Amino acid sequence: MKNLTNNFCNDYRAIKALLICQKQTQSDEGELESIYVESYDIGKYGNPINAHPLTYRETLQLSSLFQAAEELKTGYLRSRGIMPGKVLYVNPQLSGYAVWYTPPQEAPLFFASALGITSGRGKVPAMVWKAGRNELMIYALKGNKKPDDRTKLFHAPFFNVYQDGRVCMGTVRINITEAARLEDFMGQWESYFWNSYFSHLMGEFNPVTENIVQLWQAQVSTDSPFPAQILKPTNFTLQNLLT
Repeated sequence: MKNLTNNFCNDYRAIKALLICQKQTQSDEGELESIYVESYDIGKYGNPINAHPLTYRETLQLSSLFQAAEELKTGYLRSRGIMPGKVLYVNPQLSGYAVWYTPPQEAPLFFASALGITSGRGKVPAMVWKAGRNELMIYALKGNKKPDDRTKLFHAPFFNVYQDGRVCMGTVRINITEAARLEDFMGQWESYFWNSYFSHLMGEFNPVTENIVQLWQAQVSTDSPFPAQILKPTNFTLQNLLT
């Protein structure tokens, strides 16, 4: 911290200084306010020189800087281009969230040693994901069709997931920035989830109709599709996640 100013000056060189002048006048319509901006170049010794009214070119450069800052501030959950096909809903406020879908897939699965399940790759069902900056909820689907608002949701068949769908991320360090674009946001959350270790059931709730340990022992040791018939239904449809 003591060397912050010196380090900053070594990395950055001052090239412009702006002096904003304000004038207030009285008129029949009341008090009026006008602004005049004077621009200074910075000499090689750090002193302001060549005072002049802010030019059109300088105004455009300044406007570009402000625009870039505004885009950074409002970039949260904005798509980089065409909306990805797996997106179901987006609330782009900084306290907002996204809802998306993934079809049945093979995923990396990591298990704590106490479960007695060998980590590996296994087939998982189609899933619905709902996430904000600090919390993730997941649900399972039967079949492989993209869901609509009436689609019934099932409990996600994993350890570390509460009965209402919230995921306990344990010691995973979540770092979703305020500028996270939609594609990056979804990719980060999926990576956080699949690269964390499953360790225990939440509140002793078993999200499937069979022994969950035996289920995942079988899934990582075979190439079998996920047995969707063992999923337990929730009381939710996709519409419930959008409110």
